[in-house]
Amino acid sequence: MDAVITGLSAGFAVAFQPFNLSLVLIGCFAGTLIGALPGIGPINGVAILLPIAYGLGLPPESALILLAGIYYGAEYGGRISSILLNVPGDAGAVMTTLDGNPLAKRGEAGRALSLSAVASFFGGTFAVVLMSLSGPALASYAVTFSPSDYVALMVFAFASLASLVGSNPVKTLLAAVMGLMLASIGIDANTGVARYTFGIPDILAGIDFLVVVIGLFGMAELIHLVEQQVTGKLKPLALDKSFVSMKDLAFTKWTILRGSVIGFFIGILPGTGASVASAVAYGTEKRVAPNSENFGKGDIRGLAAPESANNAAAGGAMVPMLTLGIPGSGTTAILLGALLLFNVTPGPLMFEQRPEIAWGLIASMYIGNVALLVINLPLVGLFARLLTIPQQYLTPLIAVLAFIGVYSVVSNPHDLYMITLLGVFGWILRKLDFSLAPVILGFVLGGLFEDNLRRALSISGGDWSILVHSGNAIMLYVLAVVVVIVPIWLGRRKKKAAEA
Repeated sequence: MDAVITGLSAGFAVAFQPFNLSLVLIGCFAGTLIGALPGIGPINGVAILLPIAYGLGLPPESALILLAGIYYGAEYGGRISSILLNVPGDAGAVMTTLDGNPLAKRGEAGRALSLSAVASFFGGTFAVVLMSLSGPALASYAVTFSPSDYVALMVFAFASLASLVGSNPVKTLLAAVMGLMLASIGIDANTGVARYTFGIPDILAGIDFLVVVIGLFGMAELIHLVEQQVTGKLKPLALDKSFVSMKDLAFTKWTILRGSVIGFFIGILPGTGASVASAVAYGTEKRVAPNSENFGKGDIRGLAAPESANNAAAGGAMVPMLTLGIPGSGTTAILLGALLLFNVTPGPLMFEQRPEIAWGLIASMYIGNVALLVINLPLVGLFARLLTIPQQYLTPLIAVLAFIGVYSVVSNPHDLYMITLLGVFGWILRKLDFSLAPVILGFVLGGLFEDNLRRALSISGGDWSILVHSGNAIMLYVLAVVVVIVPIWLGRRKKKAAEA
C-alpha cells in the first residue's frame, strides 16, 4: 500500500505539471467530440492522433497522457449520438441506445445525458482506483484465461442475450443469429475458404464493424424518419430542461456499482472490450432489478448500467497493457504501439524503471475523469438542443455523419453501398419488431467465439472436452445456466403467487 501511495504521489506530480494538465484537458475535450461522431470511436481517434503526438516531439509521458485522455473522452462522447440520434458512437455504446434514446424521445434528453455522464464518471474512477490498488495481481489472473475459458465467457454472454431486450425472446435469439451470420462473412482464416461472399471481392475480408453499426442503426433510423415524413406522422421532439436529480442517483446507485464491477473485470480480460461488458451489465441488471419490465422503454437503470460498465471496461483494459504488456482492447493495442514507438517497454518493470510514465498515466486518468464530468455536465443543455433541429433537417444531418464517418475510416466506396443495404435491412427488422442490439452483439461476439473455439480445439487436437477442463469455464457455464433458468423460475413462481 505504501508503494501505491508513493507511486501515485509521484504520478500526480507529473500529471499536475501545467503542460501535462493542459494535455489532459485537450485530450478529454477532443475525445468527447470524436466519440460523439458516429463510427469514429476511440480506436480510430487514437490512431489518427498518434502520429501527431509523435510528430510534435512530446515526451513519452505527455504523449501517453494526451492519447489516454482521447481514449476515455471518446468513451464518454459515444453516448451523445446514442442518446440523441439512436446512432451508437462505438461498439460499447450500442446498449446505451436501448433506454437512452427513448428517454430523449420523451423529452428527457438532458436527464439522460447528465445521468450517463455521472455513471461514466463513477465507472471510470472505480476502474482507476482498482487499477492503482491491485492492477498487477488482477492482470496476472486475467492472462490465465485460456481459449476454452473465453468460449465459456462467450456462452455466458449469449445466455445473457436470451432475455436482454424486447418482449419476444425468440426474436432476440433470431436477431443474435443474424449477427453471427454477418460475422461469418469473408475468408476463413484457418482454411482460406471464402464464406458467403457471393463472388464480391470487397467483402472477402469480412464486413467492418463500423459498417454494420452505422448501417443497422444510423441508416435504419434515417429511413424511419423519412418514412414518418412521407406518411405525415413526423412529430417534433419534446425538449425540456430536465437534469439528473439526487433521486435518480439514489435510485441507480447499486446499478452503477454493479455495472462498474462487471465492466472492470470483463475489461481486464484481453480481447473482450466495452461491447461485451456493457451487454453483460445490461443483461445482469435486467435480471436483478425489480420492476424491470420498463427496460428498453426509457428506464434510467437501463442507461446507467451500460454507461458505467463501458467506462469501467476502458479502465480495466489498461491494466494488462501497463502491467504485462498485453493489450486488453483494440484501443490499448494502439496505446501499446505508442509506448513501443517511444522506446518504452510495458510490463511490471515499467513501474520501477519508468515510474513517471506508468504512475503519471494513472494519475492523469483520475484527473481526466473529473475533467470530463466538469466539461460534460455544463454542455448537457447544448447537446440536448440538437433535438430542436427540425427533423426534416436532422435527417440529412444523420446521413452526412454516417457517410463521412464510414468513408473517413474505411475509404472504400463499396462500404457506402453496404451501409445503405444494411440500413434497409435494419428498417425492415424494426418494422417486424426486432431489436437491432442483439444483431450487433451477435456480430461482435461471433468473431470472438469462433476464434477462441478454434484455438481451443487446435490445442486439444479436436477433443471437445477441453471446453470444460478449467474451473473458470465451469463457473461461467454454471452462471450461463443460472441466468437462463432463474428468470423462468421466478416468472412461474410469481404467476403461481398471483393465481393463489
